[in-house]
Amino acid sequence: MLPTILFLAAGFVAFTNGANANFKGVASLYGSGTTTLRAAARWGTAATFAGSVAALFLAHGLVAAFSGRGVVPDALVADPAFLCAVALGAAATSFLATRLGFPVSTTHALVGALAGAGLAGSGEVRFAALVALFVYPLFFSPLVAAAAGAALLLMLNAAGLLPDRRTRALDVLHVSSAGVASFARGLNDTPKMAALVLAVPGMDVSLGFLAVAAAVALGGLLDIDRVAETLGKKVTDMNAGEGFAASVVTAGLVTTASLHALPVSTTHVSVGALLGIGAAGGRVHWRKVGEVLLAWVSTVPCGAALAAAAYAALALV
Repeated sequence: MLPTILFLAAGFVAFTNGANANFKGVASLYGSGTTTLRAAARWGTAATFAGSVAALFLAHGLVAAFSGRGVVPDALVADPAFLCAVALGAAATSFLATRLGFPVSTTHALVGALAGAGLAGSGEVRFAALVALFVYPLFFSPLVAAAAGAALLLMLNAAGLLPDRRTRALDVLHVSSAGVASFARGLNDTPKMAALVLAVPGMDVSLGFLAVAAAVALGGLLDIDRVAETLGKKVTDMNAGEGFAASVVTAGLVTTASLHALPVSTTHVSVGALLGIGAAGGRVHWRKVGEVLLAWVSTVPCGAALAAAAYAALALV
């Protein structure tokens, strides 16, 4: 029974990840008016799916990182109830955020769920390892993205290389960079969820990755609108050139992190890049940014609490 629950729960994590995160790489396309919301969602989902499939060959380091080993005792990692609780806690957190229209980090939800299920299961969580492996990259990535977004925008404007209106060449470059950002998101996020699926006894590695890729794509196609509006329209106003600059920063940082097996959040990088270009232009919607930051702060404790509750319920079963 528990292996079935684990597979379904991991699939739910992947679905909610797609719903909450597939738009993050292409938010600047919609926000700048380069494409419609639906066109951006389809392009982001297709590129994310390609990145998810590529993760099967390129990103096994992140599978190991999110297995829980080194963070909780190995005996607990081997307990299906622990893994089910992690999946359920992360999925419920991401689902709630998506319903409210907040772009949150599935990575943060998983980190919180690892800690919460670990405390409920054995009472032992190696917080030093948790901080070193996950918290530092997640904390610094939005700051780096915001600084990089502002710097790139100012440099391109100073050099006269960034038109404020759409041109054919700019559209091609913008759509391409958004595709790269979405591909990198699939590459970075899929192994984190595949780590849960691959814990199912007898699960084939290729099948596990493909199941996650399909669930992520399905979530992105069916339940993306609320988060898309927040990312595309409510963080900052942007023209085509500014949207392109944000897309380039997101693509560069997430690709670099994926190739080095660093578990950054595409959410934090994307919002950070949008915030950077908005701040450089003086057009940030600070009230909405404050709401998003509050959602970010709540993600880890929410994931921890829900995972701990799930572990307690599963222990009774």
